[in-house]
Amino acid sequence: MPFYFDPSFIILIPALIISFAAQSQISSTFNKYSKVIGLNGYTGADVARMLLNSNGLSDIPVEIIPGKLTDHYDPKNRVMRLSEEVYYGTSVASIGVAAHETGHAFQHKAHYAPLEIRNTIVPAVNISSNASWVLFFLGIVFGIPAFAKIGVALFAAVVLFNLITLPVEFDASSRALKLLENKGILYHNEIKGARAVLNAAAMTYVAAALMAISQLIRLIIISRNRD
Repeated sequence: MPFYFDPSFIILIPALIISFAAQSQISSTFNKYSKVIGLNGYTGADVARMLLNSNGLSDIPVEIIPGKLTDHYDPKNRVMRLSEEVYYGTSVASIGVAAHETGHAFQHKAHYAPLEIRNTIVPAVNISSNASWVLFFLGIVFGIPAFAKIGVALFAAVVLFNLITLPVEFDASSRALKLLENKGILYHNEIKGARAVLNAAAMTYVAAALMAISQLIRLIIISRNRD
C-alpha cells in the first residue's frame, strides 16, 4: 500500500509546535509556583470566596471539581469550580488560578461584551465543531463541494469562538492580578509568580486559536483543490 503525504499538513506544523510548547510551559510554570507558598497562608478557596464576597457575589458557591487545572467559572449555573489542588492549595499558583476564575465571575456580573458573545455562541459552536468535520469529509469523499464548503463555514465558527476567548482570558487575568495586589493577598514577588502562571495559561489559548486558524486554512486549501 503506497504511503500518501498530504502537503497541506505542513500548515499545521507551526501551530502544533506552539501548542506543545504552550502546554509544556503551563505545566512547568504551574509546578514551579505550586511550590511557592503565599505568605498570607490563604487557600485558593479562601481567595475565591474573599474576592467574590467583596464584589457582591456572595451567592456564588465555590466547589471542588476533579482533575488537574480543570478550574472554571460556570456562567450558566453561576458556580465557581476549583480543582482540589487549587481549592486547598496555599501556593502562589493556586491563588493565581483561583483569582483568575473569579475574574470571569466579575466579567459575567459586568456583562463584559466578549464573554457575553462567547456564552451566546457556545451551543452553536458545540454543534459546529463536530458537524463541520462530518460535512467536510462527506463532501470530499463523495465529491459534493457544497458539503465541503458548509463544513468550512461551520469550522469558521469554531475559529471565531477561539478568537473571542482571547480577550476574555486576558481580561480575567488582568482583573485577577490587580485584585491580588490591591487587596494585599499577594506581595510583590508573589505577584510576579502569579503573573507567570496566568501568562503561561493564556498562551495555551493563543496556541488553540492559532491551531484553529491553521486548520481552517488547511480545510479551505483542500476544498479548493477538489473543486
